[in-house]
Amino acid sequence: MTAAGNGSAAASTPIRCIVADDHPAILDAVCRFLESESGFELAGRANDGEGALRLIDEHEPQIALLDIRMPGIGGIDIAAKLAAMSSPVSVVLFTAYPERALLLAALDVGVRGFILKEAPLDELLRALRIVAGGGSYIDPSLAGVLAGPATNERMLTLTKRERDVLRLLSEGMRDEQAGRTLSISPLTVRTHVQHAMSKLKCDTRTQAVAVALRESLID
Repeated sequence: MTAAGNGSAAASTPIRCIVADDHPAILDAVCRFLESESGFELAGRANDGEGALRLIDEHEPQIALLDIRMPGIGGIDIAAKLAAMSSPVSVVLFTAYPERALLLAALDVGVRGFILKEAPLDELLRALRIVAGGGSYIDPSLAGVLAGPATNERMLTLTKRERDVLRLLSEGMRDEQAGRTLSISPLTVRTHVQHAMSKLKCDTRTQAVAVALRESLID
């Protein structure tokens, strides 16, 4: 992973993160970069899953940036544990393994973001900011990996506008941004999201985006 710059202006309140990766060079590079960013607060680092869980319990970060595969317990299993506890911590998976089965398993347990280790560090910052702001982020290069055969029933059930809204949400846009892009009000965006959630039998908008990606209803 190579740095491409310092990213956009930092938010007034730093985004509190912990980072866990079993590759020392990558862990050090990412942590040093986050420490250099005024918009982020690095609460701790770990080189395995158990260490990551201890950091999450001790520091209660806003975001846990986790390697998908680590000794003991990996990022997906950690996300599942946090989901079972209704933890407010958002998980972003940092991976060198763009395997569809792993990504779908992660979506099913509520992982909010995926970024490849080879991505520029500025893109990592963008992903963390999007997730911290309540959105979801999926590395653009993973879209093809997540694509699969869509069911005709679901494809016909969602309207084009509902698919458009979910697509923009999957890119990390907030309701206001999606509304401006589609020339509709934020209230109308939320209405489309609610309809899509109902049709896809999803409890949250993140889950609706995940199902839409998994079923290739959006790309």
